Amino acid sequence: MLRLWCFSAVSELKLIREDLSTEELYLQACKLVGVVPVRYFLRNLGSAAINLNHHGLGPLGAKALAITDMHTTTLELADNFLLAEGARHLMEMLRANFTIHNLDLSDNHLQSAGAECVAKMLLENISIKSLKLSGISCILIETSVCSQSNYRVKELDLSHNQFCGRGGEHLGQMIGEYDTPDSHAVFLCRQVNTTLKHLDLSFNGFGNEGALALGEALKFNNTLVHLDLNNNRISDEGASLLCKGLEANDTLRVLQLAYNSLTVEGALTLINVVKNTPKTAIEEINICNVLVNENFVQLLELICQEHPSLEVQYGGVGGFIAKKPRKRIDPMKVIQDYLDQRKLRLWDFFRNIDKDGTMRVPVVDFRKAVQQSSIPLEKFQIEELIQRLDRDRTGIVDYRSARSYRSTLNTELRRHSLSNA
Repeated sequence: MLRLWCFSAVSELKLIREDLSTEELYLQACKLVGVVPVRYFLRNLGSAAINLNHHGLGPLGAKALAITDMHTTTLELADNFLLAEGARHLMEMLRANFTIHNLDLSDNHLQSAGAECVAKMLLENISIKSLKLSGISCILIETSVCSQSNYRVKELDLSHNQFCGRGGEHLGQMIGEYDTPDSHAVFLCRQVNTTLKHLDLSFNGFGNEGALALGEALKFNNTLVHLDLNNNRISDEGASLLCKGLEANDTLRVLQLAYNSLTVEGALTLINVVKNTPKTAIEEINICNVLVNENFVQLLELICQEHPSLEVQYGGVGGFIAKKPRKRIDPMKVIQDYLDQRKLRLWDFFRNIDKDGTMRVPVVDFRKAVQQSSIPLEKFQIEELIQRLDRDRTGIVDYRSARSYRSTLNTELRRHSLSNA
């Protein structure tokens, strides 16, 4: 027998019989609220994951879903124009639903009123572990909306929300336990210091003010392992402020800072904090758009001797330096010259790594094979080569693309030789 969700605002829904199947209950609910049933939803009622992204549900479609007793673990509802009204209906259902662990409400124009409904629901729901609220157009919620007590979310996506600088201050309170004299609000909850592990704050325009607040929060946070601050208008000064928090933090492993206003100076600040912080947990730093210089590369080599698991993605060598750098040699050409001297083919080189013959090699195996070979490549050249052969960051090197890359390289070298003739 299925439980029937009855909303005080819709008394006629109480008339639905409790002994209906889930499918019948949903169809009746659609009829009562006046929406067309989503056939995809009906076909996947028994699935562990239901993806209803981009289905144009609207607030009434959300109401029909909320009436239905769902037993799925993952519910994706991104880009459905739910608005605050739709969020309110869904949150009423989620207050008593203990099967949904992963919820995506991104790009639904929830605004502050809808986000407040989410916050209140989190006080009672004990099952949601992953929550996506990207692009909901919300800035602040008053502190009284929620507290730490029942907040169990481990992964939180708040990207594309236009928090700007002051939003960073409020979010800083959310991930830490510090207070600032003039702060008066937090987003969704205060001090998620005992649960949150993955936080996506990309595309929010925090700037250096937000970086300062988040840096302060990192001094006190002891659970966060992944922080995404891509595209936030953070400069070298902001990176320095963020690093103040990293000096006292021993849990953060991944820091994403790509497509900010960083230069080689900010890049040096970031790797120096790893060098000078014995208890650091940092394993990955993404500054893939930043051009560094030879000083950075040499320092990174030294740091990696002490921290062999550290990976730093940068944009290449070409940042400002006092003297002209030595001419760089393409790493693929180094490999090709090495093979030519030994009368080997590029195909043979990859097949020695690819034991299964799939023409696809995990990045980890590729890196290890090159490092253990006698090919005269430095670590930064190996990483540059991996970035070119795995442009989409899939973790797999498809060596068919390597052959295409080599062909393009040979064409460029011939063109360069002819132009200098």
